[in-house]
Amino acid sequence: MAKNKLKKFAENAEMRHVIEPNWADVNAGNFPLKGNWKRDFFQNDNPIVVELGCGRGEYTFGLAKRNPNVNYIGVDIKGNRMWNGAKWAQEEGLTNIAFLRTKIELITNAFAEGELDEIWITFPDPQIKYKRMKHRMTNPEFLEKYKTVLSDSGVVHLKCDSEFLHGYTHGIVQAYGYVVEEAYHDIDFQLREQEPDHILFAIQTYYEQMWREQGKAINYLRFRFQ
Repeated sequence: MAKNKLKKFAENAEMRHVIEPNWADVNAGNFPLKGNWKRDFFQNDNPIVVELGCGRGEYTFGLAKRNPNVNYIGVDIKGNRMWNGAKWAQEEGLTNIAFLRTKIELITNAFAEGELDEIWITFPDPQIKYKRMKHRMTNPEFLEKYKTVLSDSGVVHLKCDSEFLHGYTHGIVQAYGYVVEEAYHDIDFQLREQEPDHILFAIQTYYEQMWREQGKAINYLRFRFQ
């Protein structure tokens, strides 16, 4: 297992679209791509969409493959996981994709104010225990960071299997006066018949497949800050 991880880390280092900055530099705000992703990395002026906690990168890769005129960045701390998406992207020859290895807490150090157009959060750990609330990816502190890096018209997508996290996030969004654009407790029951080609059905992560096999409903929430 350790040898396999080391092999993946070595391959990540050779792939142009995998960015593994020095954490101390990012912590200190010394990350040269901040504010310059379009110019220096993608070399175009297309919108930027980020998936936070991208894991194996299924969503980042799937979105990038379907939308060549949009730039996608998967962010995760687990380099051995994102290796999967990075390899798929390399094999497909995708140029509108990147994977950034860093902590979600450092998102405002990795992206400039208003630099992003959308954020996806797919199947995060709901962190149900109260003492774990600070780790919920949709707690008020995280939302403030997302608000900073998103453009004025930017949106956040939450797709998860947790009724708890969906309800918690919906409540926080409404309490802070943010705007809910779409909300479903069960996308298969509430959405599939009306919009069978919706992007929510086109891509399934490893965890979504696992939860579906267990009969869990898939929740979705899209909201914006203005």
